[in-house]
Amino acid sequence: MPHAGLCSRWGGRVLPLLLAYICYLLLGATIFQLLEKQAESQSRDRFQFEKLRFLENYTCLDQQAVEQFVQVIMEAWVKGVNPKGNSTNPSNWDFGSSFFFAGTVVTTIGYGNLAPSTEAGQVFCVFYALVGIPLNVGFLNHLGTGLRAHLTMLERWEDQPRRSQLLQTLGLALFLALGTLLILILPPMIFSHVEGWSFSEGFYFAFITLSTIGFGDYVVGTDPSKHYLSVYRSLAAIWILLGLAWLALVLPLGPLLLHRCSQLWLLGLRLDREAEEALGGTPREGSTAARTQATQDFLAWRRSLRNW
Repeated sequence: MPHAGLCSRWGGRVLPLLLAYICYLLLGATIFQLLEKQAESQSRDRFQFEKLRFLENYTCLDQQAVEQFVQVIMEAWVKGVNPKGNSTNPSNWDFGSSFFFAGTVVTTIGYGNLAPSTEAGQVFCVFYALVGIPLNVGFLNHLGTGLRAHLTMLERWEDQPRRSQLLQTLGLALFLALGTLLILILPPMIFSHVEGWSFSEGFYFAFITLSTIGFGDYVVGTDPSKHYLSVYRSLAAIWILLGLAWLALVLPLGPLLLHRCSQLWLLGLRLDREAEEALGGTPREGSTAARTQATQDFLAWRRSLRNW
């Protein structure tokens, strides 16, 4: 069947690209972890030493000591070390966090709360982004191309029975509803519960993330007072990738669903009018001309929607 052949060819292109995409993220997470984790550990140890020395000598504190301690805090913060808590805080460059960082690089979210501090890490990040960003764009474009190819097979939708039209429209609506629930409703609820945010804050984080704005004012897995699962940030990175892929699929479906619903509504009006005329015996005067004009208006409106 032509449709099966089209899906097979599309799948043959997307699956290798998806495999390369996942392998590239795993490679980035591994290298970022190797390049950054040791430097972070050294910075964390130095910060803890300076903080203990400050607490021991606070009775004879002078301005220079304060300035030096503030400088240490600022350097630690720039390198991703949270001044709160102690040296047992989770690493920002363990594998899960590194995978999360790799995902924010290739998706161009860039929260800004964490960045490579070593020269080797910065150089690698540049070349990693040069390859990863086009790879991410190509993957999302392939998803959109596959959906458009599938929608092209449905161009003869108006020629199908009304029952099939209704089922297809309900299927599209169900797909949109489930996708919205799984991508935009449940994850903010989970983030709100784990991070101690309100639902509005969790939804705000989800929107800012999936729109790739990435302000960095809300980032998951950064509170030192909480004990996160080791895979928490990795799961968040996977949610980001799935969310972006879902958006690439769903954006063309919104106008299509509205188009289909309006067509079904107009078709129902026409059938009701014809049923009333059949029950009334002979058609009312001018009904044939009115029906012809309504049909012409409907066809012109449909053509304008397609052009749009």
